[in-house]
Amino acid sequence: MKESGCKSVNGFHVNRIAYEDTKDFILKKHYAQRMPSISYAFGLFKDSTMVGVLTIGKPASPNLCTGLLGSEHAHRVYELNRLVTEDGLGRNVLSFFVGKVLRMLRNEDIVIVSFADEGVGHHGYIYQATNFIYTGKTKERTDKYMPGNKHPRHYTEEYKHLRKVRTPKHRYVFFTRKSRRLKKQLKYPILPYPKGVNRNYVLGELIRPLIIDTRTGETFYEDVN
Repeated sequence: MKESGCKSVNGFHVNRIAYEDTKDFILKKHYAQRMPSISYAFGLFKDSTMVGVLTIGKPASPNLCTGLLGSEHAHRVYELNRLVTEDGLGRNVLSFFVGKVLRMLRNEDIVIVSFADEGVGHHGYIYQATNFIYTGKTKERTDKYMPGNKHPRHYTEEYKHLRKVRTPKHRYVFFTRKSRRLKKQLKYPILPYPKGVNRNYVLGELIRPLIIDTRTGETFYEDVN
């Protein structure tokens, strides 16, 4: 474990952690079950037991960075790419976790983007509770497909006829205290927060992606077992 962070009442506190310390939560409990780029990693602890992980890293898409702030400030864009906790921690613990992390990063000159996936029933209420800006929703599209939950960067010609559906996602942006001057560079409009009923996924369950066979037009859900 790395340096200690901010403590709180009721036994919960937040610490900076190492990359290796994130793997158990990300690979076994997050619905994507794949390691992302990680530049900052934080653990949520109940007394001495880690009960949650939050990671921030460089987005996989350079277009996301330039689309958000333009090419001049694209290098400052990071993504909150994983947030997973044990079930049953109590009300407001998740917002406490995210809020503590944002305060710990207040002197970092970065802008944080995060997405709430409609495909798993999320609207981003945790980001609304921690003062992220809402900038709209991405469009549904398809990606190159690789079986076994592999990232599209591992794509091979064998599967070129298959496309994986990427469901619409709500896009949220947070400016740290040090990066607030960049808010005027934001390329997206600031919109009212979306509302709706959230749907929870089963902790540790991999979400089955919808696949399109472009040769036949048929669709099917990948067998992730």
